[in-house]
Amino acid sequence: MRRNAEEFERVALVHTPVLLRFAVRLTRDRFSAEDLVQETLLLAWRGFGQFAEGTNARAWLFRILMNCIRGQHRKTRAAAPVVVLTPDVRATSASIDDSVEVLQALDRLGADHREALLLAVVEGFTCREMSEILSVPMGTVMSRLSRAREAMREALAPRGGRCGERVAR
Repeated sequence: MRRNAEEFERVALVHTPVLLRFAVRLTRDRFSAEDLVQETLLLAWRGFGQFAEGTNARAWLFRILMNCIRGQHRKTRAAAPVVVLTPDVRATSASIDDSVEVLQALDRLGADHREALLLAVVEGFTCREMSEILSVPMGTVMSRLSRAREAMREALAPRGGRCGERVAR
């Protein structure tokens, strides 16, 4: 059964903003996040007839996006993607300096750890969904997520001589 454009709009296109946000966080100038999302949506449209109604469309789209990102890396034999500090970074309760520090710490993570952390913390996927998106076992997802969190804790831990340092008593 061929599905129509209205159904694709309702099921898939509503996720475009989160796909773009994620792609921007994983890519740098040389990889256009918009092009990756466009390719993702094109592939999703082509395969939409095979998409099982009632399943998680968002996770399906993220898996396609991850495959597009990996395919782009293979084509250019590029280094791991890095986080881009964009003008739309908004600090809520934290200062701009804190936001920059967090983004820099995130940028220092390996690609696998950064992907896991962004999918879990920012996008809110479960470990099972992340396992499907990344095409790795759930234990691997949990390990990457744990290591990414630990690396972020270490990178953002207060250091001696800084303002606001907690003193152990």
